Amino acid sequence: FCQNMSTTLKINEIYKSIQGESTHTGRPCIFVRLTYCNLRCTYCDTEYAFYEGKEQSIDTIMDEIKSVNCNLVEVTGGEPLFQPECIELLNRLVDEGFEVMLETGGSLPISQVPKSVIKIVDFKCPSSGMMKKNLWSIVDEIQSHDEVKFVIGTREDFDWACQRIDEYFLAEKCTILFSAVFGEIEPKEIIDWIVDENVPVRFQLQSHKYIW
Repeated sequence: FCQNMSTTLKINEIYKSIQGESTHTGRPCIFVRLTYCNLRCTYCDTEYAFYEGKEQSIDTIMDEIKSVNCNLVEVTGGEPLFQPECIELLNRLVDEGFEVMLETGGSLPISQVPKSVIKIVDFKCPSSGMMKKNLWSIVDEIQSHDEVKFVIGTREDFDWACQRIDEYFLAEKCTILFSAVFGEIEPKEIIDWIVDENVPVRFQLQSHKYIW
């Protein structure tokens, strides 16, 4: 971790759009994208967030968020939890009455994340190349309003994800999302597998990639 005693974060971008994924798809949302990531997934679509960004105080970040008329805020990355100060930002957002989402890659603890935050935990399947980085103790911290996501690129990914759902009783804990690796596999293929196997998941498209 980059230990920084002042309450600043390296921010890649802040913008308003709609939610493209999760059960909150389609809702207007402010995205706060933090710089840095501890993973290097084969299919990453936000490599620009690995290093690019500028230091901003949490006060400045909050002012920018408040200047946009929207109550739903998602903190994402990169890997937002790679910067320890992210927790302070999440607490500020919660304290000031925002509905808060956190997109995290499943490799760093979420125990310090405020309980009311909706956590989208993106556990990594084999084709990501980052499967060994998954931190399965996270499962103990997951609440019913959280969501677990698996990004599927191959049949191996699908079978592996199904095994993890069973092993960790994920369907009893929260909503489970299956996505396709964009451009690598036809969504219909995954949907056929889900239907055939009767897997207790919600299939999702990354709607922002089809719109823009």
